[in-house]
Parts: sequence; C-alpha cells; structure tokens
Amino acid sequence: MEHNKIISVSNLTKTFGDFTAVNNISFEVAKGEIFGFLGANGAGKTTAMKMLIGISKPSSGEATVAGFDIAKQSEMVKKNIGYMSQKFSLYDDLTIKENITFFGGIYGLSRKEIKEKTAILIAELELEEVANQLVGALPLGWKQKLSFSVALLHEPKIIFLDEPTGGVDPITRRQFWEMIYAQAHKGTTIFVTTHYMDEAEYCDRVSIMVEGKIEALDSPKNLKKQFKVDSMNEVFLKLARNIE
Repeated sequence: MEHNKIISVSNLTKTFGDFTAVNNISFEVAKGEIFGFLGANGAGKTTAMKMLIGISKPSSGEATVAGFDIAKQSEMVKKNIGYMSQKFSLYDDLTIKENITFFGGIYGLSRKEIKEKTAILIAELELEEVANQLVGALPLGWKQKLSFSVALLHEPKIIFLDEPTGGVDPITRRQFWEMIYAQAHKGTTIFVTTHYMDEAEYCDRVSIMVEGKIEALDSPKNLKKQFKVDSMNEVFLKLARNIE
C-alpha cells in the first residue's frame, strides 16, 4: 500500500509564539482518494493545508506530497499540485481567456499547451459565448467551476480545495461535487476542506480536526457507526462536545 500514498504526514506541528495552530497531526492519503479535511473555523485546517502546499514551513514534524518533502522541496510540491482558494483566486479584471493563459504561464505550460488547453477548457465548460468577458461579470457558480478547471490546467496529481463551495447555492454545490467526482475518477487525488458536514458524506475518508488535533479519521460510514449517529453533522457535534 505504501507506494499508493500520495500524501504522507507525520507529527506535523505549527506554532505561532505560544499558540499551537496544528498540534502533532499524522495521516496518509491514497492516490485518487477524495479526502475531506473537516473542522470548525479556527480548528487549524487552513494552517495545515498551507504547510502541505508548500507555502508555510512546519515548526516540527514532516510530510511528503506527491513524493516531495514539503519543507525541503516546496517548489516541486507546488509544481505537482493544483490549488483553489476560498476566494477562487481568479482575476476579476481579466477575461476568462486571459485568466486561463495567465495561470497556464504560472504553471509553466508552453504557449502551444496553453492555447490547446484553453480551447478544450472553454468548450468543456461551454463558455464559448463569454470567453472574452471579464471574469468579474460571471455568476459565482461559474467562477467556481472555472477556478477548479484552471487549478487542473497543468494536470496535477493532487488538487487542494480550500472551502470550495463557500457561499454558493445548493444546486451549484452539487454540480461542483459532480466535477470533483469526475476528476477523482480520472485518478486525481482531491484534498478538500469544508465546514459543510453534508459534503463530508461525499468523501471517501474524512479527518475531523478539533483545536489543532485530528480527533477522528475514517470513512463517513464508519464514523457514523462508531459514534452511533445518522449524519456527519452529528459526528461532528459529538466530537466538539466531548472536547469542550
């Protein structure tokens, strides 16, 4: 099973002065898995994710992402992952086409590759009519889909999604999860943070963070069985109450 691990985390810790944001966490993620990284706001999810994507150095512990050490090989980590932030990091004052070209350049694609991928992407998302419109004019759901697709432009092995469905309506959220499933089906590993507990049900496995520690890690089905409840929301409430 070892070679199948695309993320491997061991005793990862991040402190800010006296405050421990991420407290000695260890877990592994298999290739092609949809791994949910759950927790209330302030539980340490985003801090942990920033270490894994190579933009924040751990205080102690170690981790590899796509086979690269997050502390020593952060540039290689960045090349092998896609990342979609909470605010869908697209530029509102650039057109759809310009955004794709810009990010393609950041990901190191050649002009020819960018041109080919832009055409495919615009066709897949059925955005031909609006390809030259500013991204700022797009509805939120479209921005979200475009942002997800742009993060996949360089065909990364893993994509990190930070609260990807925040603020969008339930129908758009469901459509977005269909895109996630399709991508996982192609073998891409999905690492997703969310505070919507119903979305946890869509993941292969979930970890639940409470105050910087991973307090539970298993498939949604097993967690519900373990805590003798019917929903992930109840699992989460039980965990949060136990800690208080």
